[in-house]
Amino acid sequence: MDLSHRFSKQELALLYEEVLYTIWHRLGKPEHHHVADSRELYTYVQKAFGMDAEQHSIILQQVQDLESPIFCLKATVKEAKWILGKDVSGFSDPYCLLGIEARSQEPAHPDHKKRMKAVVKDLIPEDQIHRTQVISQTLSPVWDETFILEFEDTETASFHLDMWDSDAVESVRHKLGELTDLHGLKRIFKDARKDKGQDDFLGNVVVRLKDLHCWNDRWYQLEPRTETYPNRGQCHTQFLCLVSPQRATTCSRTQPSYTVHRHLLQQLVSYEILQHQAGSTSWDGELSPHASTVLYLHATQKDLSDFHQVMAQWLAYSKLYQSLEFNSSCLLHQITSIEYQWVQERLRPEQKAELAESFQSLLAYGVSLIRRFRIIFPLSVPRSMERLQSLLQVLVQMCKMKAFHELCTLSPDLPQMVSTALKSGTKEWFHMKKQHLQPMVKSVEENGKALSRLLVEVIGDLQQCQNIWNKFFIRTLKLNLFSIAYLELESLVAEHVQEQLHEVDSSMSKPTAESLFQLYMNLQELYRMKDFVPKRDGPLALSNFHQWFKEAVPQWLQKAYTIALERAQRAVQMDQLTPFGEHNKHSTSTVDLSTCYAQIVKTWQQLNWPDPEEAFMIMVKLVEDICKIALMYCRLIKERAEDLSLSEQSEAKAANRLCIVVNNIKQLRLLIRKLPAQLDWAQLEQRTGAVIDQQQIQHTLHHQLDSTISCLDHQVRDVVQALATKLEKGIARHIQELSSSSDTREPEDSIIPLMKFLESELQYLNEHLVQENFKSLLALLWHHTLDVLSAAAGQQVPLAQSYKKLHCALKSLELCFYAEGCVLPLETLHTPAFLSLETHLALCSATSRKLIQKYFSNRIQQQLDTSSEKYGAVTIKALYRPSEQKLRVEVLNAANLIPLDSNVCHLPGLDAQEDQADPGRVPQTRLPLTHPKPTDEILRLLESRKGDKEAEAFVKLRKQRAKQSRERD
Repeated sequence: MDLSHRFSKQELALLYEEVLYTIWHRLGKPEHHHVADSRELYTYVQKAFGMDAEQHSIILQQVQDLESPIFCLKATVKEAKWILGKDVSGFSDPYCLLGIEARSQEPAHPDHKKRMKAVVKDLIPEDQIHRTQVISQTLSPVWDETFILEFEDTETASFHLDMWDSDAVESVRHKLGELTDLHGLKRIFKDARKDKGQDDFLGNVVVRLKDLHCWNDRWYQLEPRTETYPNRGQCHTQFLCLVSPQRATTCSRTQPSYTVHRHLLQQLVSYEILQHQAGSTSWDGELSPHASTVLYLHATQKDLSDFHQVMAQWLAYSKLYQSLEFNSSCLLHQITSIEYQWVQERLRPEQKAELAESFQSLLAYGVSLIRRFRIIFPLSVPRSMERLQSLLQVLVQMCKMKAFHELCTLSPDLPQMVSTALKSGTKEWFHMKKQHLQPMVKSVEENGKALSRLLVEVIGDLQQCQNIWNKFFIRTLKLNLFSIAYLELESLVAEHVQEQLHEVDSSMSKPTAESLFQLYMNLQELYRMKDFVPKRDGPLALSNFHQWFKEAVPQWLQKAYTIALERAQRAVQMDQLTPFGEHNKHSTSTVDLSTCYAQIVKTWQQLNWPDPEEAFMIMVKLVEDICKIALMYCRLIKERAEDLSLSEQSEAKAANRLCIVVNNIKQLRLLIRKLPAQLDWAQLEQRTGAVIDQQQIQHTLHHQLDSTISCLDHQVRDVVQALATKLEKGIARHIQELSSSSDTREPEDSIIPLMKFLESELQYLNEHLVQENFKSLLALLWHHTLDVLSAAAGQQVPLAQSYKKLHCALKSLELCFYAEGCVLPLETLHTPAFLSLETHLALCSATSRKLIQKYFSNRIQQQLDTSSEKYGAVTIKALYRPSEQKLRVEVLNAANLIPLDSNVCHLPGLDAQEDQADPGRVPQTRLPLTHPKPTDEILRLLESRKGDKEAEAFVKLRKQRAKQSRERD
């Protein structure tokens, strides 16, 4: 008969007759987990067999018309314990009598069970009484004897078991020899009074058949006939209830019991699987209560042993697995049970052949599933990993079975079978994917894209083999699935890619080259996975795959350069030259430029060209492109600043944009400085050490990069110069207004607009320029400012008030540019031009000796020469001694002096009489050191700088010095 889960219509009808017969003649008390209502069982099997109501009624009527079976009870008397000792030795020689009483007596009262006084020999005909062997001299006998007891009605019948002590005829001398205590002597006297050979009653067990389950295995208390010795021990008895060896069904008359049971299993299990809501793959072998009840009733009625039940389950489940593919974990239970209970002699030859065929069939089918594991166990389906792992365990355990080795003489090498299957399955999968991904349009570009997609599939499959599946195969079969799959796929990929690349035109057009770049990277990723293969013989087919793409490399580099160049150009066009974020000093285009360079670095890393000499030439091209982009960016960003300034007349905004330009170029300089590390020049130099001279690397790479950085520095200086020029115009305008104004305000008040303008601009520049560029700008601006002041001083009408304003402006600017050392140092400020201008303005604005004293109050030691065609010249030498807090001033010479006031005709500070007395001698004058009066407006401006610690320290110091000066006066 076909072992498939599908039966013919006639076979199904005969099997349905068998199951209805089982339910119709159901006997015994139901188990708590079984279905008690037979009507529910009829409804269930009708659905499981796909019978309509008419078919069910016809077959059920046939069953009812069949001859009823002979009901039997299979009773196994196993052992007893704690029984009474009836012999003088303190032991007994127990045996049991058992049988079924057809009609048992009912208890006298419902709440009181009347003890049965009669024994088996008095209740049951002698030909229906069964007897166990006698176990000599023991209180814990073991029989383990099985008896078949027939009966007709379970409602009134009872099972009886009596235990007796066998009393063989013995001499008094022999009994006295066994005497051990006084109790034994009493037994001798008691035996002497009873009839010779009369057995002693040890206890009995009475069980109503209607109270028995189909299968009972328990200890029963031995009951006495009288109240004497009520505790008589226990007897262990097993009942297999209601066995019907003579069944009138066609299946039972023509087929072995376990075969019929297996077919019933196949039908019910296939129905259970198909009814499973989550599908067959998630079914774990758990049967419904209805199916369990039907199979249990059939197995007990057919008196199937545990071994034959397990074998029937194995045959049914292993066959069903080959068509429904449920979770194979339920097969492990049958494998374990068969292995535990295996005794070859218990099977007939046809059963052995059937079992051997099931082993071979499942093995072949299981290996075929493993060959196609990518399709059969996809990771997208839940529990696929668990299902494959379970299948591997089942195959391994099955091949280890004693039954497998005894019945399957040609036992295969399972790891070798699986390895061969995996190799062939990998090839099948690759060719299937190749066919599926074949492009509709047969062009070089489309073929390249199809190859890339195929490589993605291959890499993804190998990653799954390595990260997910490999551990299962290593743990169960000691097979490295990843190695098997990689070596097969690597060879197949190399062969297929070379075939496709041979069709590529040697000219290597731009679209073709671009379509091959992704393929190159995919091949590179596939080749790198070789490191996870523990052992391999000889070189791989992909060892020199990079040589297949040499002609495409120039196109790839040009594409990377073009993309980066166009992106940088668009970034500049969109840049509004405003700070990018609250804490940044550069604009948005530098962010895009950084991304462009990062992409070039990524291209180099993606290429990872193995040949060192060719890799060096690629690096030279990349550095050249990087430098071109940098210089192009400097030119465009400066042009962008000029274009934006044309639409506005504000010099301040134009200056602000120049600040951003400077910062952008500085940011670009930082980006370029990082490239040697990002491109890993050190590793490249190490790789090329044997083929390229170190000087050549230095000349081609480092020199080119250094030249570009020098150009960037030059661009920064140009922009800073332009920025200083723009600010100079504002300063010149304020100084011109200052010197030409005719108001009578104090000089300190007149310079307020100039100081506000300069303070505002310098504060902005300090916030928006990097410190290095800010100092460079200040140095340029300081020189420009001195030139403006000098020019203004040379154009003045000889009025002391105008020079006072210019002198006050110079001193205030000095403080502004110095600000207690936070910006420019004094060495930078106090140039000869500054000292000459300061002396000139001080002398020209002095109207009293006190101004001269104020002028020299902050000088340490310096020799100044000032000259002017208009005012003449004077040479002065001053020496300040800090320990004495005194300043010694020596006027060396003066010539062509022009009086500044109508009542002053000589240099202030010289005694007129001494000058007249000895005109050829330069007099020496001792002047007390005084402190200059602080300018209130300037101090107020400095005090207004909240949070500026240096400004606060400066104001505090000036106030302390002023106080000390007043105290000395």
